[in-house]
Amino acid sequence: MENDTLQAPQDIALGLWDQIQTVLENLLRPWNAYQVGIALGLLVLAHLLARGLGPRLYEWMRTREGWPKWRMRFLVMIHRRLRLIFFVMLIWPTVLVMQATTWPSRSYLLGILAELTLAWLLIAIATRFILNGFLRAVVRYAAWTWVTLGILGLTEETQRLLDSAAVQLAGMRLSLWMVLQAVAVIAVLLFAARFLSRTTAAQIRRNEEISPSMQVLAVKFLQVILYGAAFFIGLKAVGVDLTGLAVLSGAIGVGLGFGLQKVVSNLVSGVILLLDRSIKPGDVISLGETFGWINSLGARYVSITTRDGREYLIPNEDLITGQVVNWSHSDEFVRLDIYFGTAYADDPHKVRRIAVEAAKGVDRVLSFKPPVCHIVGFGDSSVDYILRFWIRDPTGGLTNIRGNVYLALWDAFQENGISIPFPQREVKMLPGSEITTHRPAPPGD
Repeated sequence: MENDTLQAPQDIALGLWDQIQTVLENLLRPWNAYQVGIALGLLVLAHLLARGLGPRLYEWMRTREGWPKWRMRFLVMIHRRLRLIFFVMLIWPTVLVMQATTWPSRSYLLGILAELTLAWLLIAIATRFILNGFLRAVVRYAAWTWVTLGILGLTEETQRLLDSAAVQLAGMRLSLWMVLQAVAVIAVLLFAARFLSRTTAAQIRRNEEISPSMQVLAVKFLQVILYGAAFFIGLKAVGVDLTGLAVLSGAIGVGLGFGLQKVVSNLVSGVILLLDRSIKPGDVISLGETFGWINSLGARYVSITTRDGREYLIPNEDLITGQVVNWSHSDEFVRLDIYFGTAYADDPHKVRRIAVEAAKGVDRVLSFKPPVCHIVGFGDSSVDYILRFWIRDPTGGLTNIRGNVYLALWDAFQENGISIPFPQREVKMLPGSEITTHRPAPPGD
C-alpha cells in the first residue's frame, strides 16, 4: 500500500510529461510549424506597432493633468501592455479568417494562442484594481497559471498530481491541492470581508451619535468577526476538518501564549480602554514626559502626536498600568499655574491686581473664568505669588500660553515700576582681616 502511494505521484507526473512531449512533437508538423511562423510574424508586427504608437500615447497622457488618478493608472497599464494588446487585436482576426478558409486543424495552435493571450490580457487588467502590490502579483500569476492549464487541457492531471502530494496531520489528510484551494477561497473571502469592514466602518464613523471610543471598538469588533468568519468559512468550504484543526490550534495556542504575553496583554488592555472610554481619539494626554493628542487607538498601541510633530506609539498596557493625565477627559477646560516673585518694596495688592489684568489680556485665557493671583510665601529675596488662569484648548499647547502670560507680566511690571528681584549677598570684613592679592609667578620660576 505504501509503494502504491509513493508510485501514484510519479505515474501522474510521467503522464503529464508525456502530454507535454506530444504537444512539442506536434509543433514539428508542417502546418503547425506554419502556425508558429504566423504567430511570430504577428508578434513582430505588434512589437513594431507598440514602438511606433507608444511614444505618441505617452505624450498624449502627459497632457491629461486634470484626469482622476484611477484613470491615469489605467492608461499607464495600457501603455505598458501595448505589445500584448496589439498582438491580441491581430491574432483574433487571423484565426477567424483561417477558420473560415482552411481546415480547423490548420488554425488549432493559433486558436489556443489567441485564447491564452486574451485571457492573460483580461487577467492583467482585472488584477490592476488590487491596490496591494504583493497580493496583486500573487493573484495575477496564480490566475495566469490556472487559465493556461485549463486552455491546454492539463487541469485534471495537475489537480491529481497536487492532490497526491498529501500528509496526515492530526488525523486529517492535508494535500497540496487542498492547501491551494484553501488559500484561494480564504483570499477571496478576506477581500470581501475587508471591503465590508471598510464600508461599514465609514458609516460608523459618520454617525455622530456614537462616541469616538465606541466607534473604534465597534470597528475593531466588526473586523474580528468578519475576518474570523472568512477564515473558518474558507477552511470549511474546501473540506478541512475543523475538529482536528481545533486540537492542533489549541496545542499551538498554549505554546504561543507563553511567548506572547505582552502582545495579549496589550490587546486586552486596548479592549478595556475602548470599553471604559477613559481616552478617545482627539484627547490631549500626558504620560511621563510625553505630551500630545491621540491620533488613533490601535489593537496593540495608541498613536500620540506631540507639539513638535513626533508620533509616539504607546503600548496599551502602559496606559492601563501607568498614571495618565487626560487634559480633556470630562471637559475641555484646563487650569494652568505659573509662579513669580516681586520685591518686598512693592505693594502686594497692586502686584496682584496688575498680574490679573495682564493675564486677562492674553489670547486663549478665558475671561468668564477670570484669573486669580495669591501670595504663597515670603522668600529670601522676594514675595512669592501664584497666578492661575483657565484655557479651553490644550491642543494648542501649554508651554506657549505660559510663555505669553510670563511676557505679559514682564511688560506690565515694567510699565508700573514693579521689580523682579534676584538673590543678593553681602560680604562683611571681620576686624583685623586683610585682603591680599595673589600675583602670578614670573615665567621661569
